[in-house]
Amino acid sequence: MVDIKDGANYAPTAKVEPVVAAGEFQFAAAFLDHGHIYGQCNGLRDAGASLKWVFDTDAERVAKFVQAFPEVQVASSFEQILQDPDIKLVASAAIPSERANIGAQVLKAAKDYFTDKSPFTSMQQLQDIRELVQVTGGKYLVYYAERLHNDAAWRAGELIEEGAIGRVIQVLNLAPHRLAKATRPEWFFDKNAYGGILTDIGSHQVEQFLTYAGCSDAAVNFARADNMANPDKPGLEDFGELSLTGDNGASFYSRVDWFTPEGLRTWGDGRTFIVGTEGTIELRKYLDLAREAPASNLLLVNAEGEHEIELQGKTGFPFFGRLIKDCINRTETAMTQAHAFKAAELSMQAQLLADQA
Repeated sequence: MVDIKDGANYAPTAKVEPVVAAGEFQFAAAFLDHGHIYGQCNGLRDAGASLKWVFDTDAERVAKFVQAFPEVQVASSFEQILQDPDIKLVASAAIPSERANIGAQVLKAAKDYFTDKSPFTSMQQLQDIRELVQVTGGKYLVYYAERLHNDAAWRAGELIEEGAIGRVIQVLNLAPHRLAKATRPEWFFDKNAYGGILTDIGSHQVEQFLTYAGCSDAAVNFARADNMANPDKPGLEDFGELSLTGDNGASFYSRVDWFTPEGLRTWGDGRTFIVGTEGTIELRKYLDLAREAPASNLLLVNAEGEHEIELQGKTGFPFFGRLIKDCINRTETAMTQAHAFKAAELSMQAQLLADQA
């Protein structure tokens, strides 16, 4: 049962045809600091991957994980996972500032890495991993869940590729999240650990813009990040916004925040508005406010008329099957490495600009 009020542990699942036979593609989970690891593992298992190992230094986190995935074995050390030749991929949701170092260990062990976003908290980490990927040939994959694990967001990309709204000229993303302050770990309030709100939540939004607008790069026009209402947690940035212009001229604005009201039935009322030369798309990603929750609605307007499409549970989240096949075939059908890195780079550039201000 997915907890629609808890964004930190939001972990969708789908019934789809596996892309591999049982045991053909084995993976491990390690460093379970963020609840997104459950979504990462659900997606991989749904697509046919076999979860063999789990490792974490916190026994309670491991016990909870084993309860959710009873087939998994508990590794005595991370090294045990790295030395297992059967493991092709390591999924991880560590403290953000530690993700790059863990990924480096995985790549050096000749395995692919699937990390929660944000994949980095500094430009130096990005540069180091870029170089290591070139040397090892490994994959440094990123769980940008707000598109990859959301039905409406995924379908929007397909419709754009099909030409439903012409060329995309503007994307607007609104991404409010529930703070749930009392349940958060200490690192959540340490900016050095999470990298800032634009580095963190902002990476989701930038990734969507690059995808929908078909950009390979962008320039940061404006960025702001602040603590507006949580003086007891000075390391927290609870509000951020940014503006980009893509290398093809498309424009982007996003607001990210921790101000979801307690009365909302889901963890956030995420919205996306996409303007094309021949139509528009609106996404109501997690609920249809004052109507249905959960929901994943897409509203399309083009020359053929007005269309409201309910997509909850309809897409099967194809990203995960493609990821597995990419790891096996050394292809890039799920997401290119350049795209995954560019989304992180631009969100960190925006963060740096906001920090300077």
